Amino acid sequence: MPQGSSQRPLGRPHRVAVIVDEGTNPFEVGVATELFGLPRPELGLSGPLYEVLVCTPAREVRLNHGFFTVTGAYGLDAVDSADTLVVPGRPDNVVPRGDDVLDAIRRAHARGARVMSLCTGSFALAEAGLLDGRRATTHWMWTDAFRALHPRVRLEPDVLFVDDGDILTAAGSAAALDLGLHVVRRDHGAEIANAVSRRLVFAAHRDGGQLQFVERPLPEVPDESLGPLLAWARERLGEPLTVTELAVHAAVSPATLHRRFRAQLGTTPLAWLTGERVALACRLIERGEERLDVVAARSGLGTGANLRARLRRETGLSPSAYRRRFGPAAGEAVEA
Repeated sequence: MPQGSSQRPLGRPHRVAVIVDEGTNPFEVGVATELFGLPRPELGLSGPLYEVLVCTPAREVRLNHGFFTVTGAYGLDAVDSADTLVVPGRPDNVVPRGDDVLDAIRRAHARGARVMSLCTGSFALAEAGLLDGRRATTHWMWTDAFRALHPRVRLEPDVLFVDDGDILTAAGSAAALDLGLHVVRRDHGAEIANAVSRRLVFAAHRDGGQLQFVERPLPEVPDESLGPLLAWARERLGEPLTVTELAVHAAVSPATLHRRFRAQLGTTPLAWLTGERVALACRLIERGEERLDVVAARSGLGTGANLRARLRRETGLSPSAYRRRFGPAAGEAVEA
């Protein structure tokens, strides 16, 4: 059997237990039940791929913001018969989970069940002690809080999901779909995973990681002495600007310019300049410019090869993948 898949009695499908705790996000519960709980008659199989048990620590559990209330679900003792345990996220990640939930997670892992977290469900796995010294991910907005609470976890913040064998973690709500399809592919092969993805109307495999979705506001400049220089440079990104030219325009030495950038922006002049050029290249692609040499020239990145390298480093995507994701045609496809 694939690594991380647990043995199960013959004659029944792979059993997936989904823990729905107080405040759980409804979307991730929906993802788990959609991926693993629906019948798949279009596949022509003799039986279902999975059997899903929704498990709650109480008879009645209110989901995030009270949008829904779950009643009539299985108790946490049903987790003990699961081959895979799914732990969705919730917004109050710094509030400890109940001991009954953490114990259920620990028991499942101890007896060899595969354990998955969706979005910030990784906080629960870490709180249960499952992630110490292991690779994992979580939503990019919560990486600082996660590191502060669980410094022993090898957090990978830039990926959509992490498959660490018997423990798998998804970075965000939509990334739960990526991880779920990965699990279906691991369990049943690419052909069935592709069929499931078609029914979801979702890509069977998305390029890049969550780095492309991280909010990147323009940095605040506490000392306005750099403000005019930054504005001047942004208007000339297509020109062959150098750090020396920036220093000359600011009427300071390159060493002084470096100190000011470090103090005010937390970066170097060259890194700031490169980041601005990549941001401009992204805007040009989003507006429909398809000629890579034009994008590279207008953004000051010089060559198509350098554009490809810089864009992949900053966003995890190639220019063509970025265009498919964020270009004008992407919006038309959504509207269609």
